[in-house]
Amino acid sequence: MASLTSTPLWNSCTIKRNGSEHEFSCRYPRQYQAIKAMKIEKSLEELYNVKVERKVSKARLAELGVSKWSVWKTGKCQLPWDWHVDQLVYVEEGEVRVVPDGSERYMRFVAGDLIRYPKWFEADLWFNDFYQERYRFLAYGDE
Repeated sequence: MASLTSTPLWNSCTIKRNGSEHEFSCRYPRQYQAIKAMKIEKSLEELYNVKVERKVSKARLAELGVSKWSVWKTGKCQLPWDWHVDQLVYVEEGEVRVVPDGSERYMRFVAGDLIRYPKWFEADLWFNDFYQERYRFLAYGDE
């Protein structure tokens, strides 16, 4: 996110001394010069090394063998979770909000998303309705 701040540009300034009074005047080519103040805010996915592919194609799912992965289902609930190994998840139905430990922001994943959660990631998972995913745990070096 970026914000824009306008501030005077002091180009040529002079001070005139008249006894004990001081007159300060400045001339500048434009009344105000725009200065861009940047506040770079990384996405949670980038901060926590969570990789996401949106609207994954059938060819990509076949390439990964997703139809052979384990299935997990739940209804409306909230639960804390931590990943002891890297995990690939394909959301088949519903949505999940993932709130990393210590954060007030969340990541939102919906049907058609392929997510790779990193080892040692901890978060609260929020499910507002029926949810179904296919998942696979990854061994060291697996892609």
